[in-house]
Amino acid sequence: MQRHGSVIRIAPGKLDEYVRLHERVWPAVLARISDCNIRNYSIFLRELDDGQHYLFSYFEYVGSDFAADMARLAADPQTRRWWTLTEPCQQPLRSRATGEWWASMKEVFHHDS
Repeated sequence: MQRHGSVIRIAPGKLDEYVRLHERVWPAVLARISDCNIRNYSIFLRELDDGQHYLFSYFEYVGSDFAADMARLAADPQTRRWWTLTEPCQQPLRSRATGEWWASMKEVFHHDS
């Protein structure tokens, strides 16, 4: 199992829309996420001292070919439609790696009890 964390900013004026969309995520999108070996997927919201809102996502990948599963997720028509609604609400960080939308984060600590 691989843990993944990433971060992105909420576009100005789009917070309420983003939250509203995630109150009713489409069942087909959720099914595809599970089908692509993603488990325990969460998105957290935080307003920073500068007044901007950021999203932190966490998920666990339980498959054996992350790149192939992410390509299948990105190729799914329902997921692509969903992203046409959510992406205008997001503002990628300038410091993200080439090809990333959400900026990947490096895990620096983990503890299982």
